[in-house]
Amino acid sequence: MNGTADNGAERPALTDPFEIGGVPIANRVLLAPLAGIGNWFVRLQAKRHGAGLAISEMVSSFALHYRNERTLRELMRIHPDEHPVSVQLFGHDPEVMRSGAGIAAEAGADLIDINMGCPVPKVRKTGAGAQLLRDPELALALARGAAEGSGLPVTVKLRSGIEAGDRSGFELAIRLAEEAGVAAIAFHPRAATKGHKGKPDYALTRELVGRVGVPVIVSGGLSGAAAARRAYEDSGADAVMIARGSFGNPWVFEELTGRRVEPPGREEMVAEWLWVIDRAEEHLGEERAQRYLRKFHPWYVERLEAPKEVADELQRSADLPRARQLVASLAAPLAGQPVAL
Repeated sequence: MNGTADNGAERPALTDPFEIGGVPIANRVLLAPLAGIGNWFVRLQAKRHGAGLAISEMVSSFALHYRNERTLRELMRIHPDEHPVSVQLFGHDPEVMRSGAGIAAEAGADLIDINMGCPVPKVRKTGAGAQLLRDPELALALARGAAEGSGLPVTVKLRSGIEAGDRSGFELAIRLAEEAGVAAIAFHPRAATKGHKGKPDYALTRELVGRVGVPVIVSGGLSGAAAARRAYEDSGADAVMIARGSFGNPWVFEELTGRRVEPPGREEMVAEWLWVIDRAEEHLGEERAQRYLRKFHPWYVERLEAPKEVADELQRSADLPRARQLVASLAAPLAGQPVAL
């Protein structure tokens, strides 16, 4: 059942468990699907630090349907310690979605999520992502297909609309819950054309909570623990979904679940950064890992206030041992001094 935003009952704490389609979730702090980032070790990192559920980066249902080798090998890799885990799919063909969801289930997914919110033009022009808000009947068919193909609970992540003032996503969310039987709605209350700009409309999320009988998970604007707590209260949602606020900051999950009061010190941050480097090499091999890690390095560079020359070399170098050496050197200055979350 959905949250208790307006009925006067006491609100659950973020540390309280809940369920999505009968799947137990340990708490109400989730890792969002991070396009191009949310592979198995990123999800595992979030789970290590306390996330109740982690959702995969979006995966093409067509790539799964046609059994693309790299997609199956890399994007369908699930670590035993990350369950429960949700695999997010995108696409525009219900039969292909049915097939892709079945393959994701075989790979070990506990839940299937469908992306109906991606604002990127190259995704929208295929009829997927936020473009599905223009075609609600297709959106409903995709959700039904995923459920039938996987036999798993299906959730949907979507925006409030495409343009400012557009409530097509809000209306579609209601239909998905009532007509397609989705198990939860992840709601980003900003228009797709706004991207990550502007203030999310948490009041609209609260309105949605009152209209559907499934959990509503709020996303958007959750830059850190304080922002996530405000969004949880302002929206009346059943859970929060952290995206950019987790970049280089897995400790946000500990903070929100009561496992941490003090921010991490330099040595702890460096150790975590080195863990990420090790897992990237395990996942991709040395050469590809160093290129891939260029997305990750700036997050930790900023938190540790690393010298510019270190940041520059991390971006230029293809030498993973050298990257480890540079990162390890950052633990020594001001050792033990905390950096604000």
